[in-house]
Amino acid sequence: MKKLLINRVNHLFFFSMMLIIIMLTSCNNDDDSNGTPVITEVRNYAAAPNDTLVNKLVPGQWVVLKGSNLKNAVKITFNGVAAQFDGGLFSDTYAVVQIPFVIPFPSVPQNQLNTIEVANASGSTIFNIDIIAGPPSLAAISNENPVEGEIVTVFGTNLFLISELSFGGVAITDYITKDDGTAISFPVSTITSGPLKITTASGKILTTFNVNDLTTGILCNFDTIGSMAWGTSTSNNDPDFPGNHGWYPILDTGILNAGDGVWWGSSRSINIENGSEWVSATDLDLDIDQFVLKFELNVPGDWNGVSMFIIRDYNWDFLARFEPWKLSETKTANFTTKGKWVTVTIPLTEFRTKKDGIDGTGNSATSLAELFGTKKKTINFLTINTTDKATVTGLRAGIDNIRVVKIK
Repeated sequence: MKKLLINRVNHLFFFSMMLIIIMLTSCNNDDDSNGTPVITEVRNYAAAPNDTLVNKLVPGQWVVLKGSNLKNAVKITFNGVAAQFDGGLFSDTYAVVQIPFVIPFPSVPQNQLNTIEVANASGSTIFNIDIIAGPPSLAAISNENPVEGEIVTVFGTNLFLISELSFGGVAITDYITKDDGTAISFPVSTITSGPLKITTASGKILTTFNVNDLTTGILCNFDTIGSMAWGTSTSNNDPDFPGNHGWYPILDTGILNAGDGVWWGSSRSINIENGSEWVSATDLDLDIDQFVLKFELNVPGDWNGVSMFIIRDYNWDFLARFEPWKLSETKTANFTTKGKWVTVTIPLTEFRTKKDGIDGTGNSATSLAELFGTKKKTINFLTINTTDKATVTGLRAGIDNIRVVKIK
């Protein structure tokens, strides 16, 4: 009897364990089935009534993926390109995500075109929707005033599927594009003044300003317009600065000690005092963000730590800090143009007041009239070390073609 009871207990235990295993397996299968992501629609990420259903997407667009099992997504791709996302913006039924700004459309495999893929630990799903290249945009031109034979690079987005390209009004047929559409490079064979024009399958870039233009908006080109009153030396043939247009000043300072603000020292400033209007009186009512300060810069060696302050009329109420070596408030890296002339663009909104005792870090001018008034303005480039440590390097730099340009 005792043996029979033990056998029955063993059988009951075995049966119970099998039942638990079956139930767990069933639950796992249900989880695997129900846990796979599902996308049912894509909507515009905006407040109602603008959260409309969309059937066509462009790079950089914010969207809401709607469906189920989206909360624990580990990967989301658009045309095979992984998107960065914040899971805190997700729920089980929706996911807020930004489409990557850069999608290399010409090199996307055919089976990944026009697809959104969402994956989690349980599996993945693919949703088909048109994803098209957005209109081309311009970020920068490596040198707006090149010499004949120089390679010019245009930086931006969606710079592919090009049907027309011209620089200074001259058609360019020999060019190289990056697969991701962020750059086009081409040699310049003819130097003429005119706009940059790029026509693609999704739009057009046509600059309001002209390249190869050494007269419009020029404050000083050190040849025919303006001149340097005092400061550093000038040259037109220094071997460290090839590819120049005539004369240019050379800032040349060694390593600066902590707090060295003696900008009037030898070779440490450019002072143009003959005075010219940064913008015409008729333009003073236009928005300040329509104008930028530009100049060509050549830094053959390393530059790290020396600050370049740009002011007008020796007036420090608004100044721009040019510090291309500064990656963040705590991190720097050596900057160089490797002996090539490059175009620097500084928005006039970067001319700022003093904040917490630090020049050029406060508020922008609210208008052109506040920044300039109607008086002709001088311009000054000063080299300074405002930190409590010696600079990592000195600075040897050529500067040319200082101008104010209307960009929109």
